Amino acid sequence: MQALNSLNRYAPQALALLRIATALIFIAHGTQKLFGFPAPPASGLPAAFTLFWFGAILEAFGGLLILIGLWTRPVAFILSGEMAYAYWMFHAPRNVYPLLNNGDAAILYCFVFFYLVFAGAGAWALDNRSK
Repeated sequence: MQALNSLNRYAPQALALLRIATALIFIAHGTQKLFGFPAPPASGLPAAFTLFWFGAILEAFGGLLILIGLWTRPVAFILSGEMAYAYWMFHAPRNVYPLLNNGDAAILYCFVFFYLVFAGAGAWALDNRSK
């Protein structure tokens, strides 16, 4: 048990890896909807200033802020809300079970971002720069 407790000193780095990996994958959802990269969405690119377009802006640019660890807590709060909204408005009405409504990623993003609201950015973040 002592050996496992010694891992606590790496918690800030582990949190940073969670933040960075989550952000990189999340950014791809936004760039797909905004620019058709890495592949255009099946439904096509959203029209400017629609709900889906604003979601894509949040995903791409909010994801970038999470990636670099800038304003992590407030941005994570907004993104957590976006993912909760996405789940309840677009996934849950299809089916009760996340596996069947393709909402499991939205739920995971929601709770990872919600965790970042409370845990902060971890190591390697611009939020940690001295003032």
